[in-house]
Amino acid sequence: MFARLQHPYLLLVLTVLFWSGNMVLGRAIRDQVPPLSLSFWRWAIALALVLPLALPHLRRQWPLLRGSWKAVVVLGLLGVGVYNTLAYTALNYTAATNAVLLNSFIPIATIALSWAFLKKRLQRIEGLGVLLSLLGVTIIVCRGDVQTLAHLRLNIGDLWMLAAVFTWALYTIGLQWRPVGVDPMLLLAAFIVVGLLALAPAYAWEISQGKTIQLSASSLAGIAYTGVFPGFLGYVFYNRAVGEVGASKASLFIHLMPVFGTLLAAIFLAEIPRPYHYLGITLIFSGIYLTTAAPGTVKAS
Repeated sequence: MFARLQHPYLLLVLTVLFWSGNMVLGRAIRDQVPPLSLSFWRWAIALALVLPLALPHLRRQWPLLRGSWKAVVVLGLLGVGVYNTLAYTALNYTAATNAVLLNSFIPIATIALSWAFLKKRLQRIEGLGVLLSLLGVTIIVCRGDVQTLAHLRLNIGDLWMLAAVFTWALYTIGLQWRPVGVDPMLLLAAFIVVGLLALAPAYAWEISQGKTIQLSASSLAGIAYTGVFPGFLGYVFYNRAVGEVGASKASLFIHLMPVFGTLLAAIFLAEIPRPYHYLGITLIFSGIYLTTAAPGTVKAS
């Protein structure tokens, strides 16, 4: 049972569930918590959680960490310092439909970058799976009416989200260069420290502009959630899963975000799913199944 709970595909599903909640909260508390403040405190909380697990490994594995400092710095900047800041900023300006649609291009961006820089190619059945998942996402975000796509317009928030998409794609394929032999908790702690060092001056600038956190039960609960679940557990799960199944397969699970978004809206906002939701969800799961069931796919341990 414990081995099944560590299966990389289950870890990816849980990660995307946490991140879906993160997007909902980021939009909900945007008027109470500025984007740089949310990013900074999210990672401060995550660091507090990971340090007790990371410090016992520091002395013994410091040479490995120091020897790969360039990769640690780049991955820490991309995955911790930049992606979430860009996404939170985007949620202040763009409509939810636009944000979800653009975020769903992460798998495509990851596959494209993997092909361009690493010369990795998908098998035909994997490519079909990607297309099915993307079709399912499109059906959900356009509410079953393709004409909706014709009315989508890029604004400054959409551009921030596109930047976030390519940042995460770079982080995902860059994980293959993380230092080998370093404990995952120590590595995550190193990423967070790098990200916080980059965020600190930006956070200070935001405060100097008069943008501060409006303390309330909802804002504090929202910040706590982002630190514990998408910040700490989400990155632990995602980093491990990418190491086992590869960047292209792992990024495909991002297509589950509209699925979980629909379910969360039904649970917390009493929004009843429509037929196009079920069609989109079916296509997404079919696409993921085809991609993960292709020859060479990781098996449960």
